[in-house]
Amino acid sequence: MVEINFLCVHKKLRLKRMAPVLIKEITRRVNLEGIFQAVYTAGVVLPGIVSKCRYWHRSLNVKKLLAVKFSHLGRNMTLQRMQRLNRLPEETHIKGFRVMRESDVPKAFALLTQYLKKFDLAPIFTQEEFEYLCQNRSNIVSSFVVEQEDGEITDFISYYHLSSTIMNHQQYNTLNACYMYYHAASRTPLPDLVNDCLIHAHNQKWIFSIGNGYFSRRSASSISPSIRRNRRD
Repeated sequence: MVEINFLCVHKKLRLKRMAPVLIKEITRRVNLEGIFQAVYTAGVVLPGIVSKCRYWHRSLNVKKLLAVKFSHLGRNMTLQRMQRLNRLPEETHIKGFRVMRESDVPKAFALLTQYLKKFDLAPIFTQEEFEYLCQNRSNIVSSFVVEQEDGEITDFISYYHLSSTIMNHQQYNTLNACYMYYHAASRTPLPDLVNDCLIHAHNQKWIFSIGNGYFSRRSASSISPSIRRNRRD
C-alpha cells in the first residue's frame, strides 16, 4: 500500500487542473511497482474510510491570528483573556529534552519502529528514509529526543514547518505553522512531549504563529486540555 502525503503545485501552475494530472501520474508509477492500493487524508467524508483523526489548533501568536482572521474572539472573550489562556512557559520542563542530533538517528528510528507496531495500519521505514524525513532541517523539520542521565534515548517527537500566503493584508503576508509529525513516547507522557514541542515552537516567535496536530482516537484521548485549545473534526 502507498501513502499519499503531500501534493504541491507551483503558484504559477495553480488553477490549471494540475492536481488530477499529478494524481494520475503517481497512480501509474505505483501500478508499475505492482501496488494497487493507496491511503490518503481528506477533509471530507469519502467511501473507504480506514481511520478518523481530530485536528487540533494551538494559537502561538494570538494577536496575529486574530488580525488575519484565522481566529476570532468568541462571546465574552477579550484579546487579553485569549492571550492568557494560550500562554506557554518560557522553558521546556522535561529533563533531557533536546534537539535530535545526527548521532541519535539510529536510536530514534528504533523507538519509532517499535511504537508503530502498535497500530494495524502504519508506515514502514528504513533508517535512511527515517533520517531523510525527520532529521532537523531549517524551515522544514524540527525533531527532538529525551535523553536520560545514562545516555539512553527514551522518547522522540517532531514537527514540520508549513507556511501559507495571506492575501490582501496590509501588515502580514505569511502565516507560519508547525504541524505535529512523527513521535514515539516510551517513558515520557505524550502530552508532556507535545507541550514541550509547543514551547519550543512558541519561543521561535519570529517563525511560528500557530501549532497544529491531528491525532487518532488513541492519541487524542491522552492529550491534556491545556494543549487542545481549539479543535476541528
